[in-house]
Amino acid sequence: MVANALSVDVEDWFQVGAFETVIARDDWSALEHRVEANTDAVIDLFAQGGVRATFFTLGWVAERYPALMRRIVDAGHEVASHGWDHRRVFTMEPEEFRADLDRARAVLEDVTGQKIRGYRAPSFSIDGRTPWAHAVLAEQGYAYSSSVAPIGHDHYGWADAPRRAYRPVAGSDLIELPVTTARLLGREVTTGGGFFRLLPGAVVQGAIRDMNAGGQPAVFYFHPWEIDPGQPRVARAPLRSKLRHYSRLGAMAGKLRTLMAAHRWDRTDVVVAAEAARIDAGAAWLEAAE
Repeated sequence: MVANALSVDVEDWFQVGAFETVIARDDWSALEHRVEANTDAVIDLFAQGGVRATFFTLGWVAERYPALMRRIVDAGHEVASHGWDHRRVFTMEPEEFRADLDRARAVLEDVTGQKIRGYRAPSFSIDGRTPWAHAVLAEQGYAYSSSVAPIGHDHYGWADAPRRAYRPVAGSDLIELPVTTARLLGREVTTGGGFFRLLPGAVVQGAIRDMNAGGQPAVFYFHPWEIDPGQPRVARAPLRSKLRHYSRLGAMAGKLRTLMAAHRWDRTDVVVAAEAARIDAGAAWLEAAE
């Protein structure tokens, strides 16, 4: 069986793109924090399923919950970067992006005692507006990014991007591992997060099976707040945002258990290493054929 990448974007309920216009960053510290308890619940869920995963973590969270980061590592999982405070890459200039990466990485490496090799952009915000972003990651020495959603969406997406692992920077070993998509009613949608909560399980299961049948790993993601139906409600958020954020939170844990049992899962760095070997083997074959 192909090993698929299981990943968690570690952010609290108030740090999501859906609420960015109604909850100010300056107010975050005063809000109820639930990320530690929710992430611990995810760690327990993974232990029950016997799987390893990657926790793409905000530096803002890691700075406040260093013991949580160590519990993730001690459980055999990978900690990777999700940037500092969920600022979307396409809202930054290259120097701001470098500073964001540096600040998050310094905290993550300090609290985990491990080198941070992977990165995921908040809201999959590396796209056609940021042609420089992968080059910055390569300069910073990252082994991989999982920051591209090859879909069209009102919040994110790069519809023309490849749908399997590729090297986005010539002369660099950096791998981009896009999130897996599914075809639904004539459009591409991601198979994780809110789409996973809302879609019938068969849609996501089918997309993963199709990837694996072609020898390709799927990339699945969700957030700790998605297994927390008791989280605070933001009454002033737009209706569309509330529907996306709160729908079927109570069903998420059960759906995750079913998904974990149906496929083989591993950390993103392990999946990336296998994909890098595949890419290199293909390049060597082409060179020999010429």
